[in-house]
Amino acid sequence: MSRFLDAEAIEAGVQALARAIRERVGEAPVALVGIRSRGDEVAERVCRVLAEEDADLLYGTLDISLYRDDYEHLHENPQLQGSEIDFEIEGAHIILVDDVLFTGRTTRAALDALCDYGRPARIELAVLIDRGHREMPIQPDYVGIHLETERRDHVYVLLEGTDGEDKVEVRPA
Repeated sequence: MSRFLDAEAIEAGVQALARAIRERVGEAPVALVGIRSRGDEVAERVCRVLAEEDADLLYGTLDISLYRDDYEHLHENPQLQGSEIDFEIEGAHIILVDDVLFTGRTTRAALDALCDYGRPARIELAVLIDRGHREMPIQPDYVGIHLETERRDHVYVLLEGTDGEDKVEVRPA
């Protein structure tokens, strides 16, 4: 049987991320970099919430398509979407943002891609949903929603800007 999270739960997760980032980072300059696709939309939403109090917030997007290690498991060829990082990475405090953290492989690819732009002073990880089941030693610094899943479950995140609606569905394998 499928389980769902609705738009209100997703908004609460975004608010929780913004609150946790504001509490830990305070007024220090920070750059949110969203991992395409859907992590960029989550980052944009968190930026909007944080921007209400912080004018020095930077925002960028990161395409990790060429850094993935799972091409043989994909059903289609990767769609290059391009990265947009219009600020200096060298010495910056970066918060990578993604929609779901599962095995850690996407985050590993994002770290590789980001470091091709320069050497940040610090990189942290914020995820809308942490579903567990890591294959790599990667843990989030900020989590909007902790979601209990079985290893083989499928988690589908739909976001308004990308998919036309906000919803998370968990389907058993």
